[in-house]
Amino acid sequence: MPQIFPPAANTVARLSVPAALLLAAAVLAAIAVVQRSSYATGVGVPLAQPVPFSHRHHAREDGIDCRYCHASVEQSSFAGIPSTDVCMNCHRQIWNESPMLAPVRQSYLAGTPIVWRRVTDLPDFVYFDHSVHVAKGVGCDTCHGPVDRMPLTWRARTLDMAFCLECHREPERFVRPREAVVDPDYRPPADQLALGRRLVAAYGIQRKTDCTVCHR
Repeated sequence: MPQIFPPAANTVARLSVPAALLLAAAVLAAIAVVQRSSYATGVGVPLAQPVPFSHRHHAREDGIDCRYCHASVEQSSFAGIPSTDVCMNCHRQIWNESPMLAPVRQSYLAGTPIVWRRVTDLPDFVYFDHSVHVAKGVGCDTCHGPVDRMPLTWRARTLDMAFCLECHREPERFVRPREAVVDPDYRPPADQLALGRRLVAAYGIQRKTDCTVCHR
């Protein structure tokens, strides 16, 4: 009976197994890279909005406190998206004929809210309470990044489980005095760990890492 496979087939067979393993590893590595990229996480990518709102202009240049627009952040689980009434408190008098702000005026006159796109939007299976974090001394920019320097708002952190657990395991590395929570210019001191340990005790902060803390 004639030989079906040429002698080189033995070499191909021996190389096919490691080649298949290398291909599988390359595919998994590519998936991991994509999952961590800005394409998948949205980190660093400004979202198009109905009105090109600039936090840098309002918070940094005009010095408007975060809580003026996000009024419920200290009392509610939701930071709150400002209503058009809040915008028009100022824009009745200033830039009140700007074409860029036409959607704001139309929204105000029609009594119809502007549909903003959520930049920081956690999955439905994640429970998060803004008021608790504010009360425990977690700064706005810890999660949201330097929003006061963003001409258009983008997600600054992945906000994945690993990010949250980093703080939940070692809160003393991140917490700050309550009065500095909304201060965009706050910088951790050289003795952050010593300060953090004092604040952890003073604010009654617990290292909550149980699954049911966030997944309820």
